[in-house]
Amino acid sequence: MDKVGTEDLVVILGTPTAESSELYATTMVDGDPSWAGALAGTALGLPVFHVTEDAVKQQADASVYDEQVGVAEMVLELDEIRGAVKKVREGNGA
Repeated sequence: MDKVGTEDLVVILGTPTAESSELYATTMVDGDPSWAGALAGTALGLPVFHVTEDAVKQQADASVYDEQVGVAEMVLELDEIRGAVKKVREGNGA
C-alpha cells in the first residue's frame, strides 16, 4: 500500500456476525486489536463497509447481489452487523 496508496481503496466485509465484523473492521481502520498479527499497531485508516450495507448493495447488479448475498441476508443479524461496522467506520469502535 505504500507504493500505490489508499486513496481509492475501500474494504468490503462479508463477515457473518457483529463480533467478527467489528474485529475485521477495527483491524482495517486501527490495526490488529489483538496485537498478535501482522497489522498490530498499524493503523491503515481504510473505509470499511459490510456487503449488506445500502451503500454497497446499491452499487451491485441486483441479480448478482441476490444470487451471491441474498440467501445470507435472510439469516444474518443485519442490524447488529451493520451497526458494528458503522461504529468502527465512524470512529466509535474498540
